[in-house]
Amino acid sequence: MKTVPFVLRSSLLVAVIVTFSMTRVAADEPLRSRVDALIDAKLAGQPVAAMADDAEFLRRAFLDFAGRIPSAAETREFLKDSAADKREKLIDKLLASDEYPNRMTDLMHVMLMERRGEHADWNAYLRESFQQNKPWDVMAREMISPDPGNEKTRASAFFLSKRLEHYGQNAIDYPTLTRDVGRLFLGMDLQCAQCHDHLFIKDYKQDDFQGMYIAFLNTELRSDSKFPAVSEKLLAKKIEFQSVFNPEKKSVGPRIPGRSEIAIPEFAKGEEYLVPPDKKTKEPGRPKFSPLEQLSQQLTATDNSQFARSIANRVWFIAMGRGLVHPLDLHHSENPPSHPELLDLLARELSEHKFDLKWLLRELALTRTYQRSGVLPADAKEPLPERFSVALEKPLSAEQLFASVATAVGTKPADAIKAKFVKAFANPPMEPEGEFAPSLRAALFLMNDAELLKLLDAQPGSLLDRLKGLDSPDVVADELYVSVLSRQPTADEAAEVTEQLKAAGDRREAVLKQLAWALLASSEFCLNH
Repeated sequence: MKTVPFVLRSSLLVAVIVTFSMTRVAADEPLRSRVDALIDAKLAGQPVAAMADDAEFLRRAFLDFAGRIPSAAETREFLKDSAADKREKLIDKLLASDEYPNRMTDLMHVMLMERRGEHADWNAYLRESFQQNKPWDVMAREMISPDPGNEKTRASAFFLSKRLEHYGQNAIDYPTLTRDVGRLFLGMDLQCAQCHDHLFIKDYKQDDFQGMYIAFLNTELRSDSKFPAVSEKLLAKKIEFQSVFNPEKKSVGPRIPGRSEIAIPEFAKGEEYLVPPDKKTKEPGRPKFSPLEQLSQQLTATDNSQFARSIANRVWFIAMGRGLVHPLDLHHSENPPSHPELLDLLARELSEHKFDLKWLLRELALTRTYQRSGVLPADAKEPLPERFSVALEKPLSAEQLFASVATAVGTKPADAIKAKFVKAFANPPMEPEGEFAPSLRAALFLMNDAELLKLLDAQPGSLLDRLKGLDSPDVVADELYVSVLSRQPTADEAAEVTEQLKAAGDRREAVLKQLAWALLASSEFCLNH
């Protein structure tokens, strides 16, 4: 009989202890505690950042759940609050505010549409959905199989309709539509599986792509509607395809990857439609068999763990700045989660809580992991981002920057300036946003845009107006840093402000404006730490 080496026995013992401990935590603790236990289990013996101070936490929470930095008054009120539960109260206040659905609308619009364009009805649909705290699986079904007869949800069709538009002389890009559904709802980028099994990801097969492709290839834009709307043609047979590497012909009916093929029913001639086409009204008709409806049901089925894992991973990314699976759209066996048990836990809990995204965001915001400082101990080495031992920097979106500048300067910019922020800071259309990518375009906008610089002028109640009325350089520095960076200045920063004001002479107002601009243009302002 072979003996087990002592080192291996020790490792197994530790694993058993950790597993037992996690089982005990899972039985009687909220999700936030179980999350921290799983993260901490991989951090044993490694340097870990301390808890963020109140100013750092406040700014992070406001940006994540209100889409802007806190005002100077909100910052001072939070910093002077001595209640032990003030962080939990803040999270609850932000999630209950009218700003939360606005923030989620901006966030999900960018995530789902990737800067393809705007539509007021679509934004209203998203905002209303987050205002009601609509479950994510319900929203997904409404987007994949939109009902043009439901006035409250019909604008959900914009997800499909925008991708069904012609661009110049190009054909409708059905392959990209298919790819986007896989990426955004399942975390699977099947682009390279259209013409053959994926060459580098063994889990991605050609029939996975073709099973979704047949449904979207069967859709078209409606010409009889002013609001976003799509229609489906009759589908009578499976799609045929073959690999570019293999001449063998194959066929498949509609299906979501990992799910069974949906049988295509047969109807007697004249019995195919629930609502028949009408050439006079341009009504395209509504077939009795809807591949989109069938796919939406398969996608969001309670036993489709991939759907739950994908959105759980994206919510973790929203809160923590990096997915447990990274990149977000490459879930497969050779790119496992950094914390497999944690992703399973989040997906399971989210499903059991009926895909309540607000509930999951709240639990994550109350973890120690979310509330860590962005600074490791001085003697620590550069941490691996996938360990979450320190708060990761998250780039502010163009919308967050716009709202935060408005909050900092104390004025309400025109909507036209918001469009300039998007042009300067957003990624090109059809590119995911998530990494901090400074650009010359953004730098030139911050330095030279006349309308942006005019926001810094003194107006009643504005930042510059307040600064002008302060005599003490230390008080000026405090007001400046609290208003723009949501924290009090360090001694060196306060000394720099004092030095600049002493040298200003009769240019004091111009120097104050330049100091405010310098903070607004800093990388600290453009990042959520």
